[in-house]
Amino acid sequence: MAMKIRLARGGSKKRPFYSIVATDSRMPRDGRFIEKLGTYNPLLPKDSEERIKMNMERVQHWLDQGAQPTDRVARFLEAAGVKEKSERKNLKKGEPGKAAQDRAAKRAEREAAASAPVEEPVAEAAAEESAE
Repeated sequence: MAMKIRLARGGSKKRPFYSIVATDSRMPRDGRFIEKLGTYNPLLPKDSEERIKMNMERVQHWLDQGAQPTDRVARFLEAAGVKEKSERKNLKKGEPGKAAQDRAAKRAEREAAASAPVEEPVAEAAAEESAE
């Protein structure tokens, strides 16, 4: 059985409140869980002690049993000093789409053309007349 330590959402609409739970990975996000390990309230300030509460003894027990924390819970554990910092996945989600990349390339070409020194035809004509 693949165990996960993850967030289960609670709270009302636009007022999220999460429970940190140990669950089977096949269960739905807000569905059946084995044990509640703590809470997370993202609406509180980041320096508040009430923002993240975890029963570290039970979290450590589940980690020893082979439970894998999700990315968000892993960050909480890193901040608490329970887990060493791991390398993050660099998803392509943050990159702009193809159309936005094309627009950026066209804009860069226009700016390069505008900033290039423009040769003045009048100066060339004056230089030719003086050469004669």
